[in-house]
Amino acid sequence: MSSILAAGTRAPDFSLHVTPDQVLSLGDLAGKPVILAFYPADWSPVCGDQMALYNEILPEFHKHDAELVGVSVDGVWCHDAFAAQRNLHFPLLADFEPKGAVARSYGAYRDADGVCERALFVIDRDATIFWSYCSPIAVNPGADGILDALERMRRPK
Repeated sequence: MSSILAAGTRAPDFSLHVTPDQVLSLGDLAGKPVILAFYPADWSPVCGDQMALYNEILPEFHKHDAELVGVSVDGVWCHDAFAAQRNLHFPLLADFEPKGAVARSYGAYRDADGVCERALFVIDRDATIFWSYCSPIAVNPGADGILDALERMRRPK
């Protein structure tokens, strides 16, 4: 597994395609907590289950004013077909070319396999990583860690 960026690290900015003519950047989400869910591939069974779970509990993320963004090295057309088939209601970003550049900046790229790690980041309103976790690639990390981080982030300091 890769060594992903740790809590307390400034989140690297990025701009990635959501569609062939639409780009989303971390800066576009400024002022909101952001959940970055890096995953290996759209059509793998574990990834499909993971993204479907996040889609189901999207209202819980929104209760924390958090935006969820999925990221893999698949292209926009692959993401489009996958999102339509799974009825996903959050953006999937294509870290396609240069392949894995954003995943690499987060320490979440598997060079040996040419895919993203199954890595999660909760980024606070100031674009600092509040929580990060890298799951074994064959294991769906679920949402408990994300929800716990969002709860802890809301508490007064």
